[in-house]
Amino acid sequence: MRNYEIDATWHYHNGTKHPNGMLLNRFHVYHPSHRPTPYKVYKNTSSIELTLDKNPTGVLTLDAISSQESFGNTTPDLKTLAKILYCSAGITKKIKFSGLGEVDFRAASCTGALYHIEIYIVCGNIPRLDAGVYHFDPKNMRLDVIRHGDYRGLVVDATANEQSAREAPVILIFTDVFSRNSIKYQARAYRHTFWDSGTILANTLAISSAHKTPTKIIAGFTDAPITKLLGVNPIQEAPILILTLGRSEPTASSIPHLSDTVPDSVPSDYDIEYPEITQMHDASSLLTPDEVSSWRVPLSIKKSQNTGIQLGDKAESSELIESTIIKRGSTRKFSLESITLEQLTTILDKTTHGINTDFSVDGESLSDIYIIANAVDGLEPGSYYYAQKNNSLEKLRQGNFRNASGNLGLDQDLPYDASVTIFFMTDLDKILKHFGNRGYRVAQLDAAITAGKMYLASYSLGLGATGLTFYDDLVTNFFSPHAKDKEPMFLMAIGKKEKST
Repeated sequence: MRNYEIDATWHYHNGTKHPNGMLLNRFHVYHPSHRPTPYKVYKNTSSIELTLDKNPTGVLTLDAISSQESFGNTTPDLKTLAKILYCSAGITKKIKFSGLGEVDFRAASCTGALYHIEIYIVCGNIPRLDAGVYHFDPKNMRLDVIRHGDYRGLVVDATANEQSAREAPVILIFTDVFSRNSIKYQARAYRHTFWDSGTILANTLAISSAHKTPTKIIAGFTDAPITKLLGVNPIQEAPILILTLGRSEPTASSIPHLSDTVPDSVPSDYDIEYPEITQMHDASSLLTPDEVSSWRVPLSIKKSQNTGIQLGDKAESSELIESTIIKRGSTRKFSLESITLEQLTTILDKTTHGINTDFSVDGESLSDIYIIANAVDGLEPGSYYYAQKNNSLEKLRQGNFRNASGNLGLDQDLPYDASVTIFFMTDLDKILKHFGNRGYRVAQLDAAITAGKMYLASYSLGLGATGLTFYDDLVTNFFSPHAKDKEPMFLMAIGKKEKST
């Protein structure tokens, strides 16, 4: 099976490392004025207007992102679905920039604000919405009708009869329009496929939890049938993950005829393809339900649990989840002020568990978390490893590593100025041997979801946060020997935002 020919992943991963990956052009230039239209627009199809319920659920952000409650049978109605979609990928603010005009910013962070992730809905009959396949249009807050009829059975088949898919009244499918992000980041954009879908998912999971709606992330499915269901060209736009939403009694129903005809969409205004992305996606595709069944064996990563600095007291926040999502943004300038150890403890404790997936055991993260503490009251400056099960920090080296923090984060001011930089690292070789090339999707996604939850936790505590890219091998070298043979997946910088003058 080609999924387990993992040389494809190592070729892509090593080839897209900063600074000199062989699949990257060092002289590539991008200017924001070249930014592609960040919306998919359908022609000649009907649509359903979504009304946003602005009443808060009353659920605190820190509770919403950390809940491990097992909710009962719940079928979201159209109003709840609209709230979930808005808080996941809706437009939350508009900012004017000189030379660019007004730019829409969405509920979750995205590399380069290029917004390349699309969300589709496959549902049975739910209150105020007929069974069908729909596309979420965040620009106009509406659903574009792709197909009429209940096609959930097709998704169930593609997931090899996964239980949550059988029971879900609503299924969300995330896709990536590759060229929207590769225009700036070249072939490395396939990493961002899962970074940016992961930060969106953090919002989706939190707002769904606030509505007491069960969810499960499904990374294992046959790619081709889902691609055909959505009517997309996989070289340009491909399905990348499935999220089940709600739970009801399974109903046996026949799958309607799947025609090749779907509404036309306006062609992208930038469609240069990077064959390395197509090759990596193909190499990590699953071909049959039997292959999905054999693939779906959750992995538990044995992690270091050495006794270190035991974390105790936590910070409190009265911020509601909707308020946090609306005010969240990627911090553009940190002050050099300290955050408290209680704030850092809260961020780590509330974000590193409770993700229901088909690839991990008991919601545990596959990522290891390494930290550079630049300015944390109550914690000596230095580098640390976070032992999740013990909720403790293992000190690796003591010292002022601001310069290293900035250097590892692509020599940018943000990681230098931040109070802490948090690196998500993984034993990629172990994950690939277990999951094959599709494990690369899993490794990136797993880290990004936790990072997305850290965004929300930080903002709820009055702090700022931003995701950054990095010099891959330098990160591994810096945290070695503890991080020997681990690969960095994501970098978060957290601190106090510099007050505007």
